[in-house]
Amino acid sequence: MPRGICKQLVSKVAALLVVAALCAFAPSRAQAWGRSGQKLVVSQAIDTLPPEIRGYFEANRSFLLQHVSDPLDAPTAKTNADRRNHYLYLDKYGRFPFEALPRNYKAAVAKLGKWKLEANGLLPWQVGVYSQKLTEAMKAGHWEEVKVDAAILALYVGETDDPFHTTDNFDGKLSGQLGIDERFGTTLVDRFSSFFPMRPNDAAYIPDPTDHAFEDCLSSHSWIENVLLADRNAHLGLASYTDEFYDRFYNLSAAILIRQLSNAATDTGSYWLTAWINAGKPQLPH
Repeated sequence: MPRGICKQLVSKVAALLVVAALCAFAPSRAQAWGRSGQKLVVSQAIDTLPPEIRGYFEANRSFLLQHVSDPLDAPTAKTNADRRNHYLYLDKYGRFPFEALPRNYKAAVAKLGKWKLEANGLLPWQVGVYSQKLTEAMKAGHWEEVKVDAAILALYVGETDDPFHTTDNFDGKLSGQLGIDERFGTTLVDRFSSFFPMRPNDAAYIPDPTDHAFEDCLSSHSWIENVLLADRNAHLGLASYTDEFYDRFYNLSAAILIRQLSNAATDTGSYWLTAWINAGKPQLPH
């Protein structure tokens, strides 16, 4: 085989190995709070709304609960192009409050490059995109589209309040705690949500949807070390993740879990309300 062709084959094989390695270490299906948690957030969010728009969302409660997970069920859900919309690796941008990352997307691209931004996640900007989509659908009176956009926006907003969607240690691989996102955000919710004393605040207008999403990510990120410590302490002396572990883990981390879920409900209602106000407060069909 000619030397030039051989070098080309070696280069292609090396490139394929790099891609395979990146896929292996990329998070699987990013799913904040699990399906039970997502439905809990949506249901609580409806109750935060003022009477002027609550009727529409109440009438479509079952639709919103059914479709909040649509982005995770779509054919593109496992592609890198879709996964990047579900997280923001803040720890890739220095130290808290991560001022090296501009919040304006064009400024961030100019400073850091599109490839780096996409590799480290686009979650806050995705929230801004869907907030605008919901606003435009309301303004145009496209009520079927409004239901879909409201459900999808709820998923992305919920992810900004999940600490593990704001860190490169998404699944605990960096701290030797594989599966911690599922243990914290899914299993604890499935086991104990009937006991949650959730008290979300009333929905309020958000002046800058994208900036607010960044603030939510920062706040969520600040709880990561507390949850990691709770997970380690709950596992002390145990060989596996037993019922005893989850009882311990809940006792150690319930306050954070309930706080973040309540915040997610408040934020979701606030984004819906903001879209309606920005659309000119159109009359919503019941």
